Amino acid sequence: MGREHAEDTAGWAAHDLGRVIVSADEVAARVRDLGSQITRDYQDHPPLLVCVLKGAINFMSDLMRAIELPVEVDFMAVSSYGAATKTSGVVRIVKDLDVDLADRDVLIIEDVVDSGLTLNYLRQYLGARSPRSLEVCALLLKQGEQRVEQDLKYVGFSIPSDFVVGYGLDVNERYRNLDAIYTFVGQP
Repeated sequence: MGREHAEDTAGWAAHDLGRVIVSADEVAARVRDLGSQITRDYQDHPPLLVCVLKGAINFMSDLMRAIELPVEVDFMAVSSYGAATKTSGVVRIVKDLDVDLADRDVLIIEDVVDSGLTLNYLRQYLGARSPRSLEVCALLLKQGEQRVEQDLKYVGFSIPSDFVVGYGLDVNERYRNLDAIYTFVGQP
């Protein structure tokens, strides 16, 4: 994966960024691959894409354009980090879905899975609404961080357990607009 350093692509934020974990080109190529796979897998039943805000917004925006099916989208906002760089483990629904999930194929679009606690909660919460199927597409899976066993149908990249920013991921609402994914070495 990424070999460049922050100064090469994000000068305005370089003082807070470490190495590139996944380059913009690698992200784009993997999103296209995931879109093709989802298109094949859901050919007969286009899924409802549920974007977990705010971190997954860049990923979902690119992913839905790479899926060659008439997908629908909806958004959820959950909080388990606050201003910290580690999850608190307490999940709070900030914005719920607007659509009914009954008998729908639902694909949760997540930015990063680390402990898995938030995702586990979301699966239970949405599963109680009787979808036909409920799967997950995560851009990033942090190696060795899961406290809950995860069965992820689609994973973009498996990465080290470093705290990362860029391509939708943030610290205090900053760095989401970077097109690559970097380690964060600044102060939150």
